[in-house]
Amino acid sequence: MWSLIFFCLPVWADAASMYGEILSPNYPQGYPNYVNKTWQIQVPLGYGIHLYFTHLDLEPSQDCEYDFVKILSGGYVEGVLCGQKKPRAPGSRIVEEFHVPYNTLTVTFQSDFSNEERFTGFAAYYIAVDLDECMDFVDEPCSHYCNNYIGGYFCSCPPDYFLYEDNKTCGVNCSGNVFTEPTGEIASPNYPNQYPENSRCDYRVALSPGYSVVLTIRSGDFDVEPADSSGTCHDSLTIVSGKQHFGPYCGNKFPGPPEIKTKSNILDIIFQTDHSTQHKGWKIRYYGDPVTCPMRVIPNSVLHPKKDRYILKDVVEVTCVEGYEIVRERDSVTSFLSSCQENGEWSNSHLSCVPVNCGDPPPVDNAQASYVSALREPLYTAAVRYECEAPYYTLENKGHEIYQCSASGEWVNEERGTKLPKCVPVCGVPSNPIRDTGRIFGGTRAEKGNFPWQVFFNDPRASGVLISDRWVMTAAHVLEGYDKPTMYAGVIDVRRESLKWEAEKLIPEASFIHPGWKEEPSETRIDFDNDIALLKLRDPVKMGPNISPICLPGKSPEYELQEGTLGYIAGWGRRERGRLPGDLWKAQIPVVNMDQCRSVKPDDSDGSVAYIFTDNMICAGGGKDSCQGDSGGAYAIQDPLNATRYYVAGLISWGPKCGTFGLYTKVVRYLDWIAETVSKHQEEEAWQK
Repeated sequence: MWSLIFFCLPVWADAASMYGEILSPNYPQGYPNYVNKTWQIQVPLGYGIHLYFTHLDLEPSQDCEYDFVKILSGGYVEGVLCGQKKPRAPGSRIVEEFHVPYNTLTVTFQSDFSNEERFTGFAAYYIAVDLDECMDFVDEPCSHYCNNYIGGYFCSCPPDYFLYEDNKTCGVNCSGNVFTEPTGEIASPNYPNQYPENSRCDYRVALSPGYSVVLTIRSGDFDVEPADSSGTCHDSLTIVSGKQHFGPYCGNKFPGPPEIKTKSNILDIIFQTDHSTQHKGWKIRYYGDPVTCPMRVIPNSVLHPKKDRYILKDVVEVTCVEGYEIVRERDSVTSFLSSCQENGEWSNSHLSCVPVNCGDPPPVDNAQASYVSALREPLYTAAVRYECEAPYYTLENKGHEIYQCSASGEWVNEERGTKLPKCVPVCGVPSNPIRDTGRIFGGTRAEKGNFPWQVFFNDPRASGVLISDRWVMTAAHVLEGYDKPTMYAGVIDVRRESLKWEAEKLIPEASFIHPGWKEEPSETRIDFDNDIALLKLRDPVKMGPNISPICLPGKSPEYELQEGTLGYIAGWGRRERGRLPGDLWKAQIPVVNMDQCRSVKPDDSDGSVAYIFTDNMICAGGGKDSCQGDSGGAYAIQDPLNATRYYVAGLISWGPKCGTFGLYTKVVRYLDWIAETVSKHQEEEAWQK
């Protein structure tokens, strides 16, 4: 079992101490067990020591063998104390005392393992025995009170006085006053009566941080003993504030400025007087001047409310100017609150109004965005131009290609707002101009790029025509029994290997046959009116030199076809001897009078079959013609308003006899239906997204 042992090395009283106190550990509580403590007492040479106990309460034992106090001096044991003792004489506090003729004394206290009765220990005092200087001095050693002690004396002062550094002279104790009110007055002792001699008064003005002290002193409120002939002030007023130092001042009038402005909230006033002439003193008024904050918290912002001067504790709303924002860790804001602080700085001044970042310009299919402003980052006022991939795409709305980074953080067009531009395929422009005039039925092969709008239908064998990147137009009879035919674009050689490696396969998503088309068996059909249909593709087709749409006709009079107008047809339909070619063939044929088509008798007919001819059809040909397998292809005519492009005047529909004249669905009659169908299903797609 472990026990706590108090073992103390000898403790020396202050060197040459004249008096002192010795107490047992924990006095006046019970002393602990296992104490072994020694005190060494020493007084100046030539002095003896008077040691006396005012309290003794130790565990009693025979010969003090358990707990005891031992006093040794000059190598001899002066005494060993234990047990309990009472004062020796009535009215005295002393229970035991020792007079030692030496200037050193050793006191040892020891306790054993148990203080069962909780004895409280002892209290002892010692003094050095010597002269009474206060009685023996010829001259008074103190200006006021002399206090004798063994071997010396000390001076003391009356209340409200203090002892100077010479330890003899007393002055008025006018220090330690601290003024914390925002405004106030401070005056010298007894003002306006004479101030005391031999005094030093220290006053402090300590205002709240954020205020600087301002003093005002009227000339008539200042009367301090004037300087001597050498200019020295024996009575003086000095003002100190941080590194600022004013004074010392003295004289019958205040020699300093009527107003003293400091740079700190703490100011010390020091007033010193000597033992000679006294005057009425001084009175000072002070107030706190609040710090001011700058007129701007952060750049690119405005403050509300607007003031000519902002001072401590003013609170303002800081709002970024248009197009700027404060970006935080999780969001962004355009305003915040800020307060004028003690240090003359605004709170939250670490924030900054930065230009609104619109992020990279939103991507537009088949277009590139490039900066057209000096600012080459997506920040407020930056501007970009969207340019479609030429020559295969063009803007849907010309003049709407410039977008600017707006204050709202969005890219905005002056007229379209945030709605992005759209790049639409350039229509009707072959990458390889059509040059020869051969005929399909035994005609010439087409070259790549002659008819980039041509779509090959593998099953059923037919053709279609691209009118946009998502829509194919064909003849209605082609889709009878084939609502989602197999289609390819960008190819003129439709042999298997070419289709595998060169063609762009088109995946139909939905088909739409004109509602006026009548369903009849193909073997007995005599009515091809409204022979037109649309196919919507699952994905947009990427345009290029071999794939691009053909234009639709306009509704203006220029698009009314005249006899003799030339147009191109192309296809993979039957040629002479009934063969299906692997290559695309083309021919140029004129528009002719409908009577020409009516006059042709089919090869397998005696002329009794009454085919229906309507104004929704175009008759064209004459020695050059389309045939089976060409259905759905375009009858392409040069645009009368733009000679660089072609439009689809008709769709290859039917004919009484290959190699003579053919009938083509007149597309201009169906423009409203085409527009309505495309618009409706594009809107449905947008809504579903």
